[in-house]
Amino acid sequence: MMVPAVLLLLGALTAVAAPRLIARADWPDREPVVALWAWQCVVVAVLLCCALSMTLSAAAAWQAVRGHVFAPAPQAVVEAYGLGPTGPWAAATAVALACGGLWSGAMLVREIVRARVRRRSRQAELLVRAPLLPGEEATGGRLVVLEGTRPDAWWLPGTAPQLVVTTAALRRLKGRQLDAVLAHEQGHAQARHDWLLHSSSALATGFPQVPVFAAFQDEMHRLVELAADDVASRRFGRLTTALALVELNEERGVFGPAPTPQANVPQRVNRLLTPPDRLSAARRLRLTAAASLVPVIPVLVTLVPGLRALG
Repeated sequence: MMVPAVLLLLGALTAVAAPRLIARADWPDREPVVALWAWQCVVVAVLLCCALSMTLSAAAAWQAVRGHVFAPAPQAVVEAYGLGPTGPWAAATAVALACGGLWSGAMLVREIVRARVRRRSRQAELLVRAPLLPGEEATGGRLVVLEGTRPDAWWLPGTAPQLVVTTAALRRLKGRQLDAVLAHEQGHAQARHDWLLHSSSALATGFPQVPVFAAFQDEMHRLVELAADDVASRRFGRLTTALALVELNEERGVFGPAPTPQANVPQRVNRLLTPPDRLSAARRLRLTAAASLVPVIPVLVTLVPGLRALG
């Protein structure tokens, strides 16, 4: 029963140490795509620790589960994991972790359902505010213009995704600023950032007392915006993208002293107005490779006793 305990300790250590290491680093804002990958690897590693510990605990508690998990393995491998009499702790650990997994799945399903309800509500509102004229057929255009006094733009996902822009935004966005906004929203759609946001929200909602999941949600919301900003700035320039952000958000009070839901907009604008300071390709590759190894560690910890028994 040592391996399940080691996996739980490893998961706890990863959940505590990895977010602190990423927060202290100077590269996440410079390379948001790499930071997104690193955060995903950390969360996957934590979940893998829990899943593998649950599997081995269940194998120790119940002979039927052990038969399925170690069916093709030699007897020496089974003995290497010490799955003898363990008392009630193995069963309790397996049941608790299984309930946590089911709860995570339920939260993810709930988040997806809520997102679909919100999308359908927005689509219905779009039909009301921009109805088809008599005899007009839906063209499936990617850009929809709505009459509105507040400058706003958002991406409406779906089978035929569309960028919705208000007339106030069109009056404020000049030159290629509208193209930068479109490129920003397309960056979200192409990278499927909505799935990252759904997953992080599901974990943070399902386990509000787990700091790593709350930090994961906060960083996903921040980093996906930085990544989309970079997509737009590479095509239309950093100054154009920054000015587009200012024009869309100036009337919302985000540049004032009071905190707002879009409090990260000033930081995004300042980041775009400063010269780019990207990491070298070699360092980006090293960081990506290092992050990719984090989920491998729990798998290696799980396999070590079996590998030793084999040779």
